[in-house]
Amino acid sequence: MHPYAPPPQRTALCPAKAPALAPSPQPRSAEGLVLSLTLPGDPRSAAVGRRAVTAALPLYGLRSRVWPATLAVAELIAVSAMLTPGRELYLSLRHRDDALRLVLWDQHPRHADPGILSLCEVRRRRALWLLAAAVDDWGGEWGVGEAGPPHQGMRSWVLLPQ
Repeated sequence: MHPYAPPPQRTALCPAKAPALAPSPQPRSAEGLVLSLTLPGDPRSAAVGRRAVTAALPLYGLRSRVWPATLAVAELIAVSAMLTPGRELYLSLRHRDDALRLVLWDQHPRHADPGILSLCEVRRRRALWLLAAAVDDWGGEWGVGEAGPPHQGMRSWVLLPQ
């Protein structure tokens, strides 16, 4: 097929005329944004999280937060997946109190040895250096700590003000 040739005509199975496409939806209130995903503990899951956030934020009028939110989600997922390979990750994205809130829970086991626990925490924070720089640049906050009930493992979070 020649690169400038029109696309071939497709024959519809149904003879009825296809309905017109609905107009693009108007952005919803950002306060209604709630997105949660359970992802495999694999660094490739970062791409899935990025795509989900990229699709959701403009629908809620938060297009200006796509870049920092997708970077934050990708970094949180990739680092957690490397620390807990093969275990599920749970991502939550919400907009509340004029801020975008990202939380990622992983199933990293609690270390009984205080020295190993400290070393593991330091390694996690160092692995999140790019996240730290981006969140700081956007005037946000981030942190890592033990997950509270009913979750087990670690909880990493990012808060991006609007």
